Amino acid sequence: MTLDRRQFLKGAAFSGAAGAATVATGGEAAAVMRPPLDMPEKAIGMLYDSALCIGCKACVDACKSANGMPAEIPSTLAAWNENTWDTGESLSGKTLNVIKVFRSGTAKQKDAEDNGYAFVKRHCLHCVDPSCISVCPVTAMQKDPETGVVTHDPDRCIGCRYCVYGCPFGVPQFDVSDPYGRIQKCQFCNHLLKEGKIPACCDVCPTGASLFGPVVELQGEIDRRLAAEPGTNFVFPRGEIGSDRPPHEQAVPRYKKAVYGLTEAGGTQVRYLAGVPFTSLGLPAVGDISYARLAEGVQHTVYKWMLAPIIGLVGLVFLVRRNAADKSGSEDQA
Repeated sequence: MTLDRRQFLKGAAFSGAAGAATVATGGEAAAVMRPPLDMPEKAIGMLYDSALCIGCKACVDACKSANGMPAEIPSTLAAWNENTWDTGESLSGKTLNVIKVFRSGTAKQKDAEDNGYAFVKRHCLHCVDPSCISVCPVTAMQKDPETGVVTHDPDRCIGCRYCVYGCPFGVPQFDVSDPYGRIQKCQFCNHLLKEGKIPACCDVCPTGASLFGPVVELQGEIDRRLAAEPGTNFVFPRGEIGSDRPPHEQAVPRYKKAVYGLTEAGGTQVRYLAGVPFTSLGLPAVGDISYARLAEGVQHTVYKWMLAPIIGLVGLVFLVRRNAADKSGSEDQA
């Protein structure tokens, strides 16, 4: 069977349309997703318990000190605190970890949805299948194959900021104050981990609201807390799970029966518990599928069987033929 130019172009156009349709429709898009990545067996992570957090910001101060980050004082707050307190309002090139507060109505009751308040800690969640790594063109973003910690290598970084745009949690930040620009994000105090220490924020937390350890053991602690009867006395480990440091004791909070980070964006190594909805705390409502799975799957599908070059060729041929026709029409009129 011979294939003339018209049939070739029609077939190429049809293939391109079919590929676009696959990307556009959710059900069919699932067919092109690459397999999910598995969390390393020895993955380490963190449990942040909003109901235990007292908003002291010791974790913020410790993070600044451990990572050599400068104080951040917005101009709107400089006069109020006379440049005395670090008052970073969100993650930035100078702030890798920040405590925010949720308020409702009179804000009289902690961890209450109505007329209550609650704290939330924001920093990198160290995704199981990180989008920042997927979009980085120079492997500046890397995930440790054993611990799962996501780190950034400034010597490789070209400042494209794709990681900033690709992260569904809005974590990586570009430091515009640096003359050369630089990406900043929580790296789990990776330099301290290499010394056998734990992340600074967990080390100083007085209530155990930030708890470090193997993800498997942290999930076991999460299950233990959710299964406990609200109001009963409970012993909460501090610093690192399984450590011998004195624990924190208090009544079991009334938790929402949900765990943020368990499935979000394919799962993360940082998990959250709270007494109010996670959306009230400002945590992004993302799906259970990693963006990297879909994006890489679509890319591989588009380039399979040279589909992308064929589509490009179709476009070029169309433009050439149209321009030729326009030129011919102009000459006839002349």
